[in-house]
Amino acid sequence: MKRALLVLTLLLAMQCARADEGMWLPYLLGQQVYADMVKKGLKLSKEQLYSINKASLKDVIIIFGGGCTGEIVSSQGLIFTNHHCGYDAIASASSMAHNYLKNGFYAHNKQEEIPAGKLSAQFLVKVEDVTKQVTDTLQTLDGEERQQRQQRLFNNIVNAATNGTGYEAKVVPMFKGNQYLLFIYERYKDIRLVAAPPESVGKFGGDTDNWEWPRHTGDFSVFRVYTDKNGAPAEYAADNVPLKPRYFLPVSIKGVKENDYAMVFGYPGGTNRYETSYGVQLKTAVENPAIVGLRDIRLKYMFEQMKKDPAIKLKMAASYASIANYWKFYDGETKQLLKYHVLEDKQAEEAAFREWAHDKPQYQNLFTDYANAYKEWAPYTKHRIYINEGILGSRLTAFAASLQSVERSLTQPDIQPEMLQKSLQAADKARHAFLEDEDKHSDQQIMAAVCHKFYTDIPQAQHPVGFYDAIKAKFGSLDDDNTYRMWAAALMKSTIIMNDDKWADFVAHPDAATLQTDPAFAYAGAFTKNYATRYLPLYNQFMLKNGDLGRLYLKGVMEMQPAKKWYPDANFTMRLTYGQVKPYSPQDAIHYDYVCTMKGVLEKYKPGDYEFDLPEKYMDLYRQKDFGPYKDQKRNDMVVCFITTNDITGGNSGSPVLNANGELIGLAFDGNYEALSHKIQFDQVYNRTICVDIRYVLWCIDKLGGASNIISELKLMK
Repeated sequence: MKRALLVLTLLLAMQCARADEGMWLPYLLGQQVYADMVKKGLKLSKEQLYSINKASLKDVIIIFGGGCTGEIVSSQGLIFTNHHCGYDAIASASSMAHNYLKNGFYAHNKQEEIPAGKLSAQFLVKVEDVTKQVTDTLQTLDGEERQQRQQRLFNNIVNAATNGTGYEAKVVPMFKGNQYLLFIYERYKDIRLVAAPPESVGKFGGDTDNWEWPRHTGDFSVFRVYTDKNGAPAEYAADNVPLKPRYFLPVSIKGVKENDYAMVFGYPGGTNRYETSYGVQLKTAVENPAIVGLRDIRLKYMFEQMKKDPAIKLKMAASYASIANYWKFYDGETKQLLKYHVLEDKQAEEAAFREWAHDKPQYQNLFTDYANAYKEWAPYTKHRIYINEGILGSRLTAFAASLQSVERSLTQPDIQPEMLQKSLQAADKARHAFLEDEDKHSDQQIMAAVCHKFYTDIPQAQHPVGFYDAIKAKFGSLDDDNTYRMWAAALMKSTIIMNDDKWADFVAHPDAATLQTDPAFAYAGAFTKNYATRYLPLYNQFMLKNGDLGRLYLKGVMEMQPAKKWYPDANFTMRLTYGQVKPYSPQDAIHYDYVCTMKGVLEKYKPGDYEFDLPEKYMDLYRQKDFGPYKDQKRNDMVVCFITTNDITGGNSGSPVLNANGELIGLAFDGNYEALSHKIQFDQVYNRTICVDIRYVLWCIDKLGGASNIISELKLMK
């Protein structure tokens, strides 16, 4: 009886409603979920959300650049997304003479729009469920055999779906491999920059305000999709024409009120909500602290150089922003997982599962197998992170490691001369790109600090054989920072990678000995080859085992709770999430409103500050209260950002925030610090999505940028 009561209690706790949790597949939107959306205020039909045969919201949501979301907002292919999503393209288009990153950019006609290089926009064509085809083939296979068979099968399915179409496709496992969906896309490659605010607006608050509310960041940028004259995807050409989309979003300037319905469509990158307690424990105790510590090093030395020279800042801006964004996330995630006892919650869920599964042979040994898998891999977890985030966190080391392909060509006995030449040409091209972004001073300091930290933090038995002995013999004590500084300086000075003449001579007269004895190549190889031969096989084995166990565990959990509304983990496939505009109170006596205003921007303003400066024109417009039609009447001010209870994660950056009528009211760009456990566990009390108000976006385009031509393209709902 006690056991039955325990199971019942835990099951009820696990099934209790969690406000606005869920990243739902529009393609498989259940009636129960849709009914709840309508109950909260939605005015659209299911077919208006997702349809293959008719224009729907599906047709305006794009994968922007491979890692963000964007949306089509005009009949001429105009894209809205976040400033940080367009950051690299804006920086690449900039120079010291035309610093669009610093000063902003607004095209006042289509001729002024700037080609955005490698950017692309992918539109979802359709989704098909291929679960039966996959499971019939794979049946009870597991481990490496299952993985290999699965990859061949996925390739066959994709080829069959795309041959002769010009489309792209991928098969994506859902629910840890208990369901498989085929996603078919159409990719457009001619994308052009249309508008971006000055960085002081688009990144206002910088790292200090990242993941914090209130947030006063104008995080938006504007691009356009172009096609050939027949409306088909095409590479850039001067005579290409703007895309004529199937549908585009109307833009509401009516503003938001507390409890308003809010819906986010987009491409959330990844969650692990069905993680076990073993995974949570490893993440909080080892993985996240290691990542944070190593990124601390990189950010410290990069920032020191960026502050000294605007040209260096421009060169390193995109890389720095990328590293910094998730430095704070990993730090906050650990703190929130511990604060809200997520480990204990997971352990309680697993206890309920074990009770339920005690008489089911298929699941009886599941957690014994989990414990063994983690026990075998845990001693090497930090080593893997120190390779990826530390050793290869140096740009020089990462490039040197990439030259192992050249080494293979040079040491392969029957290599064809043309193949060797091709390998060298690729390396030469990659070196040019590396040198364009390289800051020698900061990278040298990063190498020294990381090499020392690896020596200190990773067990000696895992060190590359002889490497540190060689440093000690030539440069001094391995406990002395100065030893590593001298080593890194000598490496930087003598490597052929940093010397144009030596590199040119190597390319003209390639030989393995020159490459293998190069100090940068030898350093990179010592660590990466040590890891690849001794620990990577263990990691692959762990991942295969963890995948098999995760598939079985989630299968069992869904059997245990058949009435629950299930959604799959985020995996960069199109999802919708619904919620409401709501304030919150994170601590005793602290209450956060659901909007913040331009008044708050001015309160944070610090002239000349790296994170809180503002353009003079911005200040003038505010002093004049020149808000145009975008002013919030209730507050007699400009609303900058607002918060909702939507469930999002990385990849949702740039996602449209829609009202009950499917009109654009904002762009999602951040989450709040108090709920940074969201990749592992959604917090139904504190979770908030931070959105830039679309009225502020339009004000920045119209009033600050003077680009009324962009505004005239939009369908404004007043």
